Amino acid sequence: MIPSQTTPYRLNDGTIRLIGIPLLSFLVPALTKTSEFVPFDEVFLYNLFVSVCTTLIVWEGNRLIIVRVRRLLPGYHQTTRRLILEAVLGLSYTFVATTLLDELICRALFHKEFPLFLGFRMSLLPTLLVYLVYESVFFFESWKQNVRKTEALARESVQSQLDVLKNQLDPHFLFNSMNTLAALIDDENTGAQQYLERLSDVYRYVLVSRSKNTVTLEEEIAFLDAYVYLNKIRFRENLQVEKSLSPEVYHQYVTPLSLQMLIENAIKHNVVSKDNPLKIKIQQEGSEYLVIENNIQQKTILQSTGPEKSTRVGLQNIVNRYSLLTDRRVEISSDGGLFRVKIPLLTSFAA
Repeated sequence: MIPSQTTPYRLNDGTIRLIGIPLLSFLVPALTKTSEFVPFDEVFLYNLFVSVCTTLIVWEGNRLIIVRVRRLLPGYHQTTRRLILEAVLGLSYTFVATTLLDELICRALFHKEFPLFLGFRMSLLPTLLVYLVYESVFFFESWKQNVRKTEALARESVQSQLDVLKNQLDPHFLFNSMNTLAALIDDENTGAQQYLERLSDVYRYVLVSRSKNTVTLEEEIAFLDAYVYLNKIRFRENLQVEKSLSPEVYHQYVTPLSLQMLIENAIKHNVVSKDNPLKIKIQQEGSEYLVIENNIQQKTILQSTGPEKSTRVGLQNIVNRYSLLTDRRVEISSDGGLFRVKIPLLTSFAA
């Protein structure tokens, strides 16, 4: 029931309309008692005809307002603005529609006098009930979906932490070992000292960010620079990573380790050599997406040191995490000799 930006919003309300419109058409004249409501006499048929026309036009018009406003303000946090806008548009439409119907049906068609604004007053309560039903269903469905997302995100987080605990050494032991190793490295060997420092930065970031759902792009890029530095020691200038980002975009959020996973994926599945350097570009697409692309030069069986066929587990992990945080999808494409992944930039922090 919560619309995404890629799928038009639709109301699944066929049953409620099929029941609600005829029911209100019969009940409104009976409850308001505007005239004697004797079944099957002339007054009854006239009141029924007016009520059916009014209910149908008011219901369908307000339904259209609900659909359009929800497309404009779909977010759970936009509920107050959405309700205010729906109230203003709904009351305005109901007033105009009922006034025109009074003139068209009562005076022009049947030549009957109708009390001023009576149709509008009669339609207020049914209109309120219609909005109450639609918004209650929408709110309940939104709440259920948010609960499901929260539970799924919690399961992903617990599983991720469990996997880390299974596959990593005790952090205190590892950092103590790194400090010991740093002491053993000659002070003049600055290259080894820098490599160890960057390795410590990478491992520290993994430990700190593993319990977070999002981090700022600034934090992720700082970590990525350290990770790329480690790989450039191995590949030298055969690995080229270029960033083209505006200062403002660094304050937006991404899922932790997502960029590193994409860089690692590119290195794993492509040739990185002097004759065929691997070129990776990180750039923004407006303020909503981050694009990571690399030239495709897949490893052959002879070049590969192991089973390099992609299982897409890493990519699917990124897709799954973003699906729990936003309606915007991760886009993966391969064309023109380039492999491209677009990940959404998030504007809010998810702890």
